[in-house]
Amino acid sequence: MEDKERCLLVAVQLTSNSSDENDMVELEQLVEAADGIVVSSIMQNKHGIDNRLYVGKGKAEEIAAYVKELDIDTVIFNDELSGSQIRNIEEAVDAKVIDRTNLILDIFAKRALTKEGQLQVELAQLKYSLPRLVGLNTNLSRQGGGIGSKGPGEKKLETDRRRIKDKIDDIQNQLNELGKVRDTKRKKRMKDEIPIISIVGYTNSGKSTLLNALIENQYSNAEYENKKVFARDMLFATLDTEVRKVRLPGGRKVVFSDTVGFIKKLPTQIVEAFKGTLEEIKYADLIIHLIDINDENMQDHKETTTNLIEKLTNREIPVITVYNKVDKVINGNITTIPSNDIIYISARDKLNIDKLLDAVDCKLNGKKFKCRLKIPNSDIKTYYNLYENRFTDNVEYDSEGINFDAVLYENELNNYEKYIEVTYWNE
Repeated sequence: MEDKERCLLVAVQLTSNSSDENDMVELEQLVEAADGIVVSSIMQNKHGIDNRLYVGKGKAEEIAAYVKELDIDTVIFNDELSGSQIRNIEEAVDAKVIDRTNLILDIFAKRALTKEGQLQVELAQLKYSLPRLVGLNTNLSRQGGGIGSKGPGEKKLETDRRRIKDKIDDIQNQLNELGKVRDTKRKKRMKDEIPIISIVGYTNSGKSTLLNALIENQYSNAEYENKKVFARDMLFATLDTEVRKVRLPGGRKVVFSDTVGFIKKLPTQIVEAFKGTLEEIKYADLIIHLIDINDENMQDHKETTTNLIEKLTNREIPVITVYNKVDKVINGNITTIPSNDIIYISARDKLNIDKLLDAVDCKLNGKKFKCRLKIPNSDIKTYYNLYENRFTDNVEYDSEGINFDAVLYENELNNYEKYIEVTYWNE
């Protein structure tokens, strides 16, 4: 087994804001997600960023000493660096240097599984590299592997701007074609009146685990094993958008869409490259904002997600706020009263998944009523429509038609009024 890449983290703190220290914790998690190991970290309090070295000259000398003493392979900076800064720092510290953006792009390159995901990541990497050609020319010609070398750099990326721009155009055209396929599927769902629910949240809030919990009871064991999505307790465990059909408690079919996780300082290249899939959120009928209730930076991460949602959507979309991982909660952490807009769950333990589905059903469709209906033989299509799209039971046939119980939503009662014989309950 190969030894993990030894990394030194560096950041400049311009204010006394504690979020800078939190960013370093997150940066360490990103390194772990990239299969590296953090040996040490350095934070410099400074009034401004040095245009040449990012940190001051004295701090650069200190970093060089750390690199030699601790046998550091890679120095990772918490902010985005210019190509010239990377070149200057590498010369000063005698080690490979990458920034937070390059680190995230590297993780994305390793995790993208679908053709579209791989194209999106490659597009983001090329757009990141283009303005840094002069400073990154030595990086991009490296034969070695390691963090920050996944993607175009491994292929001896040409430094010719025109060729890179041509490649960008080619990838963009391919993504546009894939976007047309996605658009066709979305239009079909809209035509079939199948609501779309987007699960959004900060990375590692449990979106994939939640999607698995939502579909587990919808299929046989064999079907579930085929349809469940990859989920793991790490940043950006999955990148590719997954879509699964689910039947709500009233019987209506909906589609749940799992999106790429958000993160503070999410590279603009990633947002732009993934714009096609992220824009699926703006077509959603409902958004589930999933939050890790144990996240020490929960409020900050909530704001990051909310701001990105606002950028991606151009209309008011109903939101259900869902606090996940309550199985790990220390007594006293939960202070908000649950409602149809706030739900507490454990996606891992399947706790309150039924309540979440009830809340989604109510938010989309309003109250549910269980009714006894009699459909005449002349309108048998109505029965089959309800059989396919609502929960039905106690079916009886006679010479005049079909008698059965069905769950109906409040907004459709008038459509079936002439067939309703008894209303049992509503909720």
